[in-house]
Amino acid sequence: MRARTAWLAGAAGAAIAVYRRMRRPAPAPVEDPRAEDLRRKLDESRAVVDEREEFEAGETPVDQADPDAPVDDRRQAVHERGKAAAEHMRRKPGS
Repeated sequence: MRARTAWLAGAAGAAIAVYRRMRRPAPAPVEDPRAEDLRRKLDESRAVVDEREEFEAGETPVDQADPDAPVDDRRQAVHERGKAAAEHMRRKPGS
């Protein structure tokens, strides 16, 4: 008998808690102060994607590259361009 009473009391308590919870008004949504910052960053990242697509449009696709050129010659050309770019960056302004 005590077990039934305990179960009934627990069920009644749970029902009261659910009833009170449902009667309580929903809290008003609060605007997160970080939301505007995240929106700004998202807009900036969209602009970066557009810039990247424009940059990649100037590159030669792999399927259009010259497959007949020897790998060593292409590798040497890449190294020469890299050295020239590094030398250009090392130069002092105005010289």
